[in-house]
Amino acid sequence: MLRVLPAVIEIGLLLYCLIDCIQAPDGTVRNLPKWGWIILIILVPWIGPIAYLIAGRPRREGATSGAPWSPPGRPDGRSSRPAPRAPRGPDDDPDFLRDLNRQRREEQLKRGEDDHDAEPPPATS
Repeated sequence: MLRVLPAVIEIGLLLYCLIDCIQAPDGTVRNLPKWGWIILIILVPWIGPIAYLIAGRPRREGATSGAPWSPPGRPDGRSSRPAPRAPRGPDDDPDFLRDLNRQRREEQLKRGEDDHDAEPPPATS
């Protein structure tokens, strides 16, 4: 089992790096063209995949490289994407409340408790 482990790790590393490189958008892979990394990953065991992880893999958006991060999109540093909304509770979500009211009305109609068509109770004296 111990003799097979390095081969299994190498195959897993090769597949991970190969799939990651193939799925990376063109122009985001660093230091070599995309096809160059694919050839290196396939033909040079251990070194090719490790080199891709260190020197070729596209940087994540949140990765720090010493320089201050600026959002992509606009040259003035402002993002073209809207800021993410903070999560809201169900009592603050108008869509949830609208759906809840609709569900209540449907249940009332099924039970025959329509408030609008009901006649007022007879007055007793």
